[in-house]
Amino acid sequence: MRTSIATVSLSGSLTEKLTAASRAGFDGVEIFENDLLASPLTPEEIRARCADLGLSIDLYQPMRDIEALPEEEFARVLRRARHKFELMGRLGADTVLVCSSVSPHALDDDALAAEQLSRLSGLAEDHGIRVAYEALAWGRHISTYDHAWQVVKSAGHRALGTCLDSFHILSRGSDPKGIEDIPGEKIFFLQLADAPLLAMDVLQWSRHYRCFPGQGGFDVAGLVRHVLRAGYDGPLSLEVFNDVFRQSEAGPTAVDARRSLLTLQETVGLAAPPAPAPPTGIAFAELVTPDAAPVSAVLGALGFTRTARHRGKPVDLWQHGDARVLVNTGPAERRDGTRLAAVGLESPDPAGAARRAEALLAPVLPRRRAPGDAALEAVAAPDGTELFFCATGRPGLPDWRADFEDVAHLSHDGEPRRVDHLSLTQPWHQFDEAALFHRAVLGLRPQESVDVADPYGLLRSRAVSTDDGAVRIVLTVGPAPTDDTAHAQHIALATDDVVAAARRYRAAGGTPLPIPANYYDDLAARFEFADGELETYRELGILYDRDAHGTFRHCYTHTVGRVFFELVQRDGGYRGYGAANAPVRLAAQHAVRGFTGG
Repeated sequence: MRTSIATVSLSGSLTEKLTAASRAGFDGVEIFENDLLASPLTPEEIRARCADLGLSIDLYQPMRDIEALPEEEFARVLRRARHKFELMGRLGADTVLVCSSVSPHALDDDALAAEQLSRLSGLAEDHGIRVAYEALAWGRHISTYDHAWQVVKSAGHRALGTCLDSFHILSRGSDPKGIEDIPGEKIFFLQLADAPLLAMDVLQWSRHYRCFPGQGGFDVAGLVRHVLRAGYDGPLSLEVFNDVFRQSEAGPTAVDARRSLLTLQETVGLAAPPAPAPPTGIAFAELVTPDAAPVSAVLGALGFTRTARHRGKPVDLWQHGDARVLVNTGPAERRDGTRLAAVGLESPDPAGAARRAEALLAPVLPRRRAPGDAALEAVAAPDGTELFFCATGRPGLPDWRADFEDVAHLSHDGEPRRVDHLSLTQPWHQFDEAALFHRAVLGLRPQESVDVADPYGLLRSRAVSTDDGAVRIVLTVGPAPTDDTAHAQHIALATDDVVAAARRYRAAGGTPLPIPANYYDDLAARFEFADGELETYRELGILYDRDAHGTFRHCYTHTVGRVFFELVQRDGGYRGYGAANAPVRLAAQHAVRGFTGG
């Protein structure tokens, strides 16, 4: 189906919004009236600009406070409408959105509302325009889609139909199944938006917290299925009011928006991009650093061995069991410090995973490969992290390890390790985009968002993972737009005995993150421990958590640049990430100024 987006969903001037929508691949746009009023372009120039960009103008919106008015008020409405219809003719738009009235002058009279909407539609038809009537969730007398449809049906004008908006329907808890009773040809337009499930005034919810389908808690796909069964064949259009989007660059937001519609169309059976190939493990994590010494010291203390060197690049492979860390000193600048720049994902079908990523608008990254280098596919995540699709050790497929020459044998001292999870800090305006990207492109399942108290604000966190937990990624965003770099990334390493691992780390010269004594006093009040157990945790800086499935013990290294390591022990099927302990960890890191340490 054709796709469209309301210009109110994007930031910038009208010209910037149109350009972003076109580049993202949208077929059309809804022109929001305020965007037109603020534009220096004439309606004719806007029409020509859209044509040059390959965009149709699918809707002009909104006209407000139209129906069920005293006659003298409605006469003024018709005068205003005549002017707007003439404007739409110049613009080349043939459908106008009319919202249910919120005017204090509006009367609770469905017959009058139908009669006046019929008269308005007659005037619209004279100008070659259709009227799409929408129930606002906060409408004065008409606030549900089925009520709006009954008024449209009663009016009985061929130029009058209804506009369905997923936010207005789902935010009120209305049952969308009744949409199937509306003839498809009378559904003139469909507007889509998701939203987090919040207990708040619906108008404020709508104006500030809408998001793209798949980023909130509404069953937008279920609603679309009902609309399709009714016979609707118009565009799928996004109308999203969101404070973050209004401050973000229009281009990336438009790509995020289009990806949400591509994913939605796949969910409801309207499109068939390459099937998802969820990753099966973490092949490697790549750190970029201007100085390998500090991070090498931490890795060595954690039991890693420098086993190989890239044949043509300044990249070392450090390994401990199945946990592999690449240390790259090539592109780093000193001001950037040490950062987690790339992740290798084990994939059952690397080529297929790359095809799906490209189909869902993930930027494919060009690679400068020397002759003989492994041909790995890579794409960029919204935060810029490079994602490589790998097939480590599988016959017949490129193995990234072939690019490395052995420099030492892998030590088998200590227990084997693997990567338990990675934590990636997101730009403040791309948090929801990142969750959708990892779900749609990589096939990871998102968990609920968690707000964590940081000493200087709130840290928002959301984990995405495979069903079996083989791949876990925690997406975080700092407490303020200016604080994108304040929170470090980290690599969590799974261990079967965190106490023994922490002792070995300290004995090898590692510096654990110091945890306040008050934390352990609180643990003693909350849980019962075996004799000496809590004292051991206090000595080694180990934190403790418990859920319905099991227990979690974990401790942290000091921070190098923007990266630190975590040792974790999951017992009994524990599913979380120690979120209850995050405020203590964050405060401790601030206290030791770990974010600037080396």
